[in-house]
Amino acid sequence: MNVLIIEDEVVAAGKLEQMLVDADPSVRVLAKLGSIKESVQWLLHNSAELIFLDIQLSDGISFSIFEQVTVNTPVIFTTAYDQYAVKAFKLNSISYLLKPIRESDLKESLGKYKSLKMAFGIDFDSLLSQIQGREPEYKKRFLIQTGNKIKKVESSEIAYCFVADKGVYIRTFEGQTLVVDYTLDKLQELLNPGQFFRINRKYMVNIESISNMVAYSRARVKLELKPKADSQEDTIVSIDRSADFKRWMNS
Repeated sequence: MNVLIIEDEVVAAGKLEQMLVDADPSVRVLAKLGSIKESVQWLLHNSAELIFLDIQLSDGISFSIFEQVTVNTPVIFTTAYDQYAVKAFKLNSISYLLKPIRESDLKESLGKYKSLKMAFGIDFDSLLSQIQGREPEYKKRFLIQTGNKIKKVESSEIAYCFVADKGVYIRTFEGQTLVVDYTLDKLQELLNPGQFFRINRKYMVNIESISNMVAYSRARVKLELKPKADSQEDTIVSIDRSADFKRWMNS
């Protein structure tokens, strides 16, 4: 379980990390951040499965993080004050821990997270959207650095995403191939599923990039893409995704 801790007291952050590891050895703390500013910067380029968030940080009240960056990750708030509970639960909160944090309360919160994760198939974006009465938000554009240049790529300009040579790339409709700092699994979360479909472990395609479809062996479908993929053998819809792919195309 990948966790982010946002806590401005170094000792408290270290203690919470140790309590988490003791409670669940699968926990991996990706970062311990102490301010709104560095938290916003981190969340713009990274993600975690669960966030532990102190409410009062060194540069203000942490609720302002949600005003500066879209956070769809479930949050467990940690604070010495109980007056923020109502506002916390209007955000992404699944639990609210008062300091000093008790081991039993921490384990209960982790248990609640795991129960929700199991019950809702890890689709916390959809779950939080239903709770908050809003439509899921998908990434509209990417900033991609090549050398000392930074290029803006709209999601609609992406023909497909693919894995090659241990890296992840996007290819635009103009034929540009650009490396991105995301896994294909993460891109699958970020891009609109109405527009993009993961056809196999190597490729996720924009529906507009599909120029032709050919019936293939074992009820699979072979796709011809525009621009042309490096290997057409990599653009075959896997057996376990074929039925969903046909439903997606026919929706």
